[in-house]
Amino acid sequence: MAEKTDVVIIGAGAAGMMCAIEAGKRGRRVLVIDHARAPGEKIRISGGGRCNFTNIHAEPRNFLSQNPHFCKSALARYTPRNFLGLVERHGIAWHEKTLGQLFCDHSAKDIIAMLLKEMRDAGAELRLMTEVSSVEKTATGFRVSTSGGPVDAASLVIATGGKSIPKMGATGFAYRIAELFGLRVVETRPGLVPLTLDPQSLAAHEGMPGVAVEVVARHGKTEFREAMLFTHRGLSGPAILQISSFWREGDEITLHLQPDVDLAALLAAARKENGRQAVQTVLSEHMPRKLAQLLVSQSDVDGPLAEVAGRKIEMLADHVRRWRIRPAGSEGYRTAEVTLGGVDTDELDSRTMAAKSVPGLHFIGEAVDVTGWLGGYNFQWAWASGHAAGQAV
Repeated sequence: MAEKTDVVIIGAGAAGMMCAIEAGKRGRRVLVIDHARAPGEKIRISGGGRCNFTNIHAEPRNFLSQNPHFCKSALARYTPRNFLGLVERHGIAWHEKTLGQLFCDHSAKDIIAMLLKEMRDAGAELRLMTEVSSVEKTATGFRVSTSGGPVDAASLVIATGGKSIPKMGATGFAYRIAELFGLRVVETRPGLVPLTLDPQSLAAHEGMPGVAVEVVARHGKTEFREAMLFTHRGLSGPAILQISSFWREGDEITLHLQPDVDLAALLAAARKENGRQAVQTVLSEHMPRKLAQLLVSQSDVDGPLAEVAGRKIEMLADHVRRWRIRPAGSEGYRTAEVTLGGVDTDELDSRTMAAKSVPGLHFIGEAVDVTGWLGGYNFQWAWASGHAAGQAV
């Protein structure tokens, strides 16, 4: 005999818990199922353990999707201010970092505890360490077969996320369910992920891992100005993670190193003041020493400034403004913060997140082909899409 409830939500992450809260408030009997030992694991590790829980500047332009208009409805109906209000009602101290990013003062666990309390208050049940073996459509809704027995529900919400960080239990479950019911899935790939370099390029950057520098990272017409970090595998840091979501294998990215420094003017002034200074010495006053050494080596402009031809100075300056790099690949889902692509938004109703062809079936959060920039945007999509579905199931 199957257990009966109104709504089954598979996935106890940010989107799933928000959906459970909203559905429960509406008097729906809600069961949240997850195979993990604890809820909200991605929340727990986010923001260095302090959870970058939203971004006050979040708007549709901050999201990637084959249909850039799809996210507008959910984002407009549940804004960063709405979630911030919830955080403040629970007395969670927070602070704003750069670029509108909001973090907990204490711990990401405060956000998880807040969501769990809201779920309890709304009457939603959470069932952890529960595997789902199959899902099927029935005359009255859906039957979800689990390790704890079958559950029948009128509405089913898939909130299992994407493929990123498989060691935390991430799988392609959402995409398999979508395909089971005949829904299209947009090609998935790692997003917000460090980029790797080929062995020759890594050898050229010997000694650079650990060096960080402000850059403008560009791919086509898209650019981000943030920090970049050299690693043992290639490049990372916020600027690289951001541009990685736009980059494709075989593409080139361009880096403007130290964008606040007019290198040509700086070196010209330094030559006039003291032409005996080495180019590297002058550069080291405005950027990490190892980076200065690398640039001088790559541009063949070593030696006293007075002995370096003007055209070589300009070539060095151009190299710094437009350092072209062709990454070999990315670090993949192992370290990717998000999964690009997902359930095709053309298959879903933007107000309810329901599948147009399968009444009662909803997809939310990272499972959907909506991916935010780095900096709290993906959590805001989780809250907004979970809220939208919770109002409809």
